[in-house]
Amino acid sequence: MAVLKLETFAGISGDMFLGALTALADAYEEIVDLPKRLGLEAEVAVQIQQVNKNGIACKHVNIVETEKAGHAHRHLSTINKIIDESGLSVKVKDIAKSIFLILGEAEAEVHGMHIEKVHFHEVGALDSIMDIVGAAYLIDRLEIDKTYCSSINTGYGFANTAHGKLPVPCPATQKLLIGLPTYRGEIESEMTTPTGAAILKYLKPSFNIPTLTELKIGYGPGEKSFDIPNTLRASLCEEGTDENQMMVIQTNIDDMTGEYLGQEFQTALVEKGATDFYFEQVIMKKGRPGIILNVFCPPEEFEEISDFILENTTTIGLRYYTVSRKKLERTFNKVTLENGLIQVKKSTTPSGKSKYKPESSDVFKVAQQTGRPPLDIEFESKTVIENEKN
Repeated sequence: MAVLKLETFAGISGDMFLGALTALADAYEEIVDLPKRLGLEAEVAVQIQQVNKNGIACKHVNIVETEKAGHAHRHLSTINKIIDESGLSVKVKDIAKSIFLILGEAEAEVHGMHIEKVHFHEVGALDSIMDIVGAAYLIDRLEIDKTYCSSINTGYGFANTAHGKLPVPCPATQKLLIGLPTYRGEIESEMTTPTGAAILKYLKPSFNIPTLTELKIGYGPGEKSFDIPNTLRASLCEEGTDENQMMVIQTNIDDMTGEYLGQEFQTALVEKGATDFYFEQVIMKKGRPGIILNVFCPPEEFEEISDFILENTTTIGLRYYTVSRKKLERTFNKVTLENGLIQVKKSTTPSGKSKYKPESSDVFKVAQQTGRPPLDIEFESKTVIENEKN
């Protein structure tokens, strides 16, 4: 399985995504052969063109319609039939149809019609079919199972469409980008297209990019040229393990009883990947008593933990930020007492001094079995460790 990082400083379109992933997979011959596998070789061809975008050498995957192509506007059912009858794998077909469904639902809502009435206009044209099916093929080929993305440059101004001039981002694009972080940028042009937005929506990217190790980089150029490189930069990555980088998630709660934030909730937080958490008692607006939940976690666990908090508390929003931490070197040892085992955490200070902390759950377990005070068990554990050291 692969991790994909997308940098959308120049937006994202179907051909940009196709070009970037074709470069990552070095799959140019396979993409050139795609019209034949779709049964569309008489109507469309793929040409690979070497281009240079502001000093970046890359290859544009150009979709060219032949004289036999015609200009029919295809319905979703027609597009699905082309995909189903192709020589592609079941998984690739499912991905492609899913992306077209995402796109079709957005077009239908924007134009106020049933999805099967949507003609798709530009997005039903052969180049968009090739872009989306090609994207599906490469998503499967690269085995992408997680995607990270930067904030999306939409551009601004007006774009010429089959419906006339429409504001940028175009209505279907804007619909698809709901819930995703965007900015208009400084270039008056359509930087993100409906096809690009639909592919991105399918990938369900996280916009909280953790520490990543880049393994391979590919550039997918667009047709236009600007003062910035008109390319989508895509990277295949491994998720890093920078233990000094952590996320802090916070939320204020004033309408939830404490019993629902008790042992079961706290145990689940740890199981989801939280390394630590604590509650603060505060007085909130209108004099209401409340609490602040503070959770610490590795960046890669942020999405799962934040979703868990939103699903299992009454809060309607979170705040979060990245922090750096400095921690002592530590090891774990088992201490054998007469009535059981105690795990002891040993930490070493910068000067070389050792500190010992018996695991409280083990201490309480032995104390319960023996009827002795927990503090006595803790003291005995530390004594054994000191004696073993000497």
